Amino acid sequence: MRVGIVILPEHRWWAAEPLWRMAEEYGFAHAWTYDRVGWRPPADKPWFAAVPTLTAAATVTEQIRLGSLLTDPGLKHPAHFAREITALDDISDGRLTIGLGAGSGSEALGRPALTEQQRIDQFTEFLELLDRILVNDVTDYEGEHYSAVQARRSPGCVQRPRTPFVIAADQPRTMRLAARFGQGWLTAGRPASDEEQWWRSVAELADAFAEEADKASTRNSTMDKYLCLDAGPVYSMSSVDKFQDSVGRAAELGFTDVVAHWPRPDEPYRGHESTLEKIATEVLPEL
Repeated sequence: MRVGIVILPEHRWWAAEPLWRMAEEYGFAHAWTYDRVGWRPPADKPWFAAVPTLTAAATVTEQIRLGSLLTDPGLKHPAHFAREITALDDISDGRLTIGLGAGSGSEALGRPALTEQQRIDQFTEFLELLDRILVNDVTDYEGEHYSAVQARRSPGCVQRPRTPFVIAADQPRTMRLAARFGQGWLTAGRPASDEEQWWRSVAELADAFAEEADKASTRNSTMDKYLCLDAGPVYSMSSVDKFQDSVGRAAELGFTDVVAHWPRPDEPYRGHESTLEKIATEVLPEL
């Protein structure tokens, strides 16, 4: 089991830099930051962009994998994002993973809200075009949501054939997209106020993904499977015992990776860094 940590992009770099360094020193397998235009209310909360944050993180770390969680296709164009991925993959020397989801960010840009079907249509085009640009020398594309003319790959990603995608999916169509384009699948379970109810939803989604992935491809057995532990009703790092129990249950359900959030002084993810340190020194070495 690999364990990742999410560092929210809410700190000025002088405060954020030590967290990224510590994430590597503590032995986390991967570290992530959110790729969205802002956080939940209050609206005036400090917030920084993911790409420059990950670029800076790449320059102060050496081994830990870095990633976005999750990039919203409503906020990006694949041709420009492909250039950002190529640069980040180069700066990190091939340590980049891109987390992607169907999202809903177009409203944040003042665009009309999309229906669920339209969001998935947009996500499908986004993945198709982004994948093509990153693996082909020259790409032309014309879709309903995106188009590209002579989009070029050069010099290409350090990782071949391209930077890996981890795709969030919780319904059949997006699960098939994850199986088709992803090197990993991510789930947060379904919203629940009860801990056991949430774990039942995680188990149901894991079974559903295995079924859809088997229909779409033969890669289900080799794909990484990520669980966002803090989507449940109890913060995963509220105690060492809670974290150990969560990791154990995730492993039983076939997950290869779990992701937790760096503890904060306030909700959400309210906790103590002393607990994170104990997890890093007592739990991670045993996984």
